[in-house]
Amino acid sequence: MITAGIDLGSTYVKCVVLVDGAVKGHAVYPTGHDHDATARIALRDAMKMAGIEQKDIGYIVSTGYGRRVTTLANETISEISANAEGTRFVAKNLSVRTILDIGGQDTKAIALDDKLNIDAFQMNDKCAAGTGRFIEALAGVLGVGIDDMGPLSLKSKAPLKITSTCTVFARSEVVTLIAEGKPKEDIIAGIHEALAKRLAAMAKKVGVKKEVFFDGGPARNVGMIKALEAEIGVKLVVPERPQIVTATGAAILAAKKLEKSGMK
Repeated sequence: MITAGIDLGSTYVKCVVLVDGAVKGHAVYPTGHDHDATARIALRDAMKMAGIEQKDIGYIVSTGYGRRVTTLANETISEISANAEGTRFVAKNLSVRTILDIGGQDTKAIALDDKLNIDAFQMNDKCAAGTGRFIEALAGVLGVGIDDMGPLSLKSKAPLKITSTCTVFARSEVVTLIAEGKPKEDIIAGIHEALAKRLAAMAKKVGVKKEVFFDGGPARNVGMIKALEAEIGVKLVVPERPQIVTATGAAILAAKKLEKSGMK
């Protein structure tokens, strides 16, 4: 049985190819101006890694911000459902009860019940504050590569407070701190702390229970992990490839759909 899941985010498109219940191919690409075109490129590369052709794929499910844009998918699902499904698969040996996800345009906190079904969730999708775009925007002001933010923040001895939750005002704060000659590592650590506080507040609304799973692009950031663990007081479970968890969930749901229909 071969299926694919495509997570069309506002900043990245992620694709996973699932073969007989195992991830055999995956790809991540910047979204760009054309979601559908990027989805096709990501699927092409994921298929190449898996050693298959598109005609071999029995069912494709899309999810995420641009899930309805692509013409590749047989079905669309919400990113909440896909994220939870992907988490259950990736962390199948753990009893994950809380999922924290930072995307490019939204941030999510999902609570799972004793049977690992979705019990409650909180989602911020009205403002860039608390999202991956928040980090990217401030990295640009600092002139620091997004992949360098984490390692630099770990060098901080005195994180600086970023009081604004609005990206526009936070940008002004960072510009002021740079002008005052404050160390970049202290500014970056402050950015991570501000983001961690925002996500922790959402997590507390749904209830933080172990194990706590952290995914999304910013979960690759060691500074973000450190700040979030300090804020919620819990050691986080971070998957090897946090960006593709939701796409993986979409591929698994596609497989379930295929199996249920008897089309495998």
